[in-house]
Amino acid sequence: MLDRKAFLRPIAHRGLHEAARGRIENTAPAFEAAIGHGYGIECDLQPLADGTPVVFHDETLERLIDANGRIDALSPAAAARLRYRGSETSIITFADFLDLVAGTVPLLVEIKSEWTPPRRPFLDRIAELARAYRGPLALMSFDPAVMAAVRTLAPDVPRGIVAGVYRGDGWWIDKLGLARADRLTDLLESGPVAPAFYSYHVKSLPRPVTQYVREVQGLPVFCWTVRTEADRQCAALWSDAPTFEGYEP
Repeated sequence: MLDRKAFLRPIAHRGLHEAARGRIENTAPAFEAAIGHGYGIECDLQPLADGTPVVFHDETLERLIDANGRIDALSPAAAARLRYRGSETSIITFADFLDLVAGTVPLLVEIKSEWTPPRRPFLDRIAELARAYRGPLALMSFDPAVMAAVRTLAPDVPRGIVAGVYRGDGWWIDKLGLARADRLTDLLESGPVAPAFYSYHVKSLPRPVTQYVREVQGLPVFCWTVRTEADRQCAALWSDAPTFEGYEP
């Protein structure tokens, strides 16, 4: 079960990042800024070559770092040597991220997936750290198979599904196909996960399925990513808390 009192507040998407102020997404300065304002934190996890989870969004390095290649090709030592472009900030491991936050604000942690069988060393380490953490933390993913595995590995850690309208936005259609895209849009693969919450694309709200989740199942729905006044109004009407970026609530 998700602790509504702890979690239902504005959630800073990838931390309270602002590159002009040296706060790059998914980095310690962005997380410290979010903590300073009392916002919850959303972040992303990718695996290194040995399965070590690090806080990083993309599968590849080049958008944010002056290097090429996949993040999951790096050893922990190689990842530690990298710096974000124009910065002395390094990639933070999930373990170090949890030490940094230390229970001060709630965490929505997205486990990234390429829609392949769950990578067990990666998930095992995430689950180990999440089970030991003392503070409000929830795990989530677009991929129900990932979260079904998490249910087994960390049954007492709140878990959720991230979703939206796959067909209209074209998310992973080449990997999923149209029929599965529609099932995921309507949250029809959630059964094995037994989710405690959902996080749904703000541009896709309202949806009958999210209304059902909130009103019949009684589960909270976060929405992502809230960036505009129209988004804010939509979030206030059709979700329980916004995951926001580019402004401060």
